[in-house]
Amino acid sequence: MFLKVQLPWNVIIPAENLDAKGLMLQRSIVVCLLDDFAKKRATKDLGYYLAVSTLESIGEGKVRQQTGDVLFPVVFSGITFKIFRGEILEGVVHKVLKHGVLLKCGPIENIYLSSLKMPGYRYVPGENPVFLNDKTSKIGKDVAVRFIVLGTKWLEAEREFQALVSLEGDYLGPVS
Repeated sequence: MFLKVQLPWNVIIPAENLDAKGLMLQRSIVVCLLDDFAKKRATKDLGYYLAVSTLESIGEGKVRQQTGDVLFPVVFSGITFKIFRGEILEGVVHKVLKHGVLLKCGPIENIYLSSLKMPGYRYVPGENPVFLNDKTSKIGKDVAVRFIVLGTKWLEAEREFQALVSLEGDYLGPVS
């Protein structure tokens, strides 16, 4: 699910980027904010950071004594992506394993669909392994699949989410 959030952030501007007219200062603040935002990647509470939409306010800068850099508190609106239990999403298969498939959905790259959660599908090994059902529907590499999220897990060290999903439900499965 996409979320619109308002976030406070501290932006540090190196002393050499400061300009007496202030025009370049605002540009430097925005550039540093976007750079910091991209490095952060995700948080457990808000999900994956996708975009900064508007810069709401820039606070008064405070000079750091040791370096001469200036710290500006800013508030901005942004868009994040987080998956929730019970949510129905679409993903693309990027790896087929004997016991299930791994999918990607937006910025989330570790979504596991177990063969036990694919009712009616059986594993067919080969050079390009797939899961087939009696209706000639197949789940293989690069196939789009609609699924329901059973659970999510936040990995702090990698700063990413993992999810366990299922095809048990109406209108779930490969999307043509």
